[in-house]
Amino acid sequence: MTKTLKDLAKKMRDIDFAMLSTHTKGGAIGSRPMSNNRDVDYDGDAWFFSDEKTLMVEDIEADPKVGLSYLGKSGLLGQRPFFLAVEGTATLIRDRAAFEAHWTKDLDRWWPDGSATPGIVLIRVSANRIHYWDGEDAGELVVGGTAAMLT
Repeated sequence: MTKTLKDLAKKMRDIDFAMLSTHTKGGAIGSRPMSNNRDVDYDGDAWFFSDEKTLMVEDIEADPKVGLSYLGKSGLLGQRPFFLAVEGTATLIRDRAAFEAHWTKDLDRWWPDGSATPGIVLIRVSANRIHYWDGEDAGELVVGGTAAMLT
C-alpha cells in the first residue's frame, strides 16, 4: 500500500531523534543525532535547534542539501520495523518568534536562557523526497508544490 505524507506523519509521532547528514567542506558526509523534541506534526518540514557556531551550521550555510534518517519501533512485540530517509533542503532561521513557536521545555536542558539564548539557530529541513520502509512495504513520496506518489 502506498503511503501518504499524513500516514508517515502518524508513524513519526513516536520518534524523537533523527540523524541529520550534511556535506562537509572536505566533501565527506557528516551526521549528527538531532532531537525534534516530539515536535512532529510532520507536514514535510522538520525543525531542530542548534548552536550557531557548529560545523553543522557551517556545512548548511555552504550547502543546504541535507538528509534525515529516522528509525521507528522495530521488532518489539511483533511490530514491523519502520525506517524513513528524507532528502531535503535546510534553512537556517534566526527569528525569535520562530524560536518561540518551536520551543519546548525539554530544550531548557541545553539552553537554560530559553529562546532568548544568544547564538542559537533554528534549522528547518524541508523535504524534497521521502523514502520509507515499513516492514515489507516500501515506497517513495515526492514532496513539493504538488505531492506525487512513486513506488
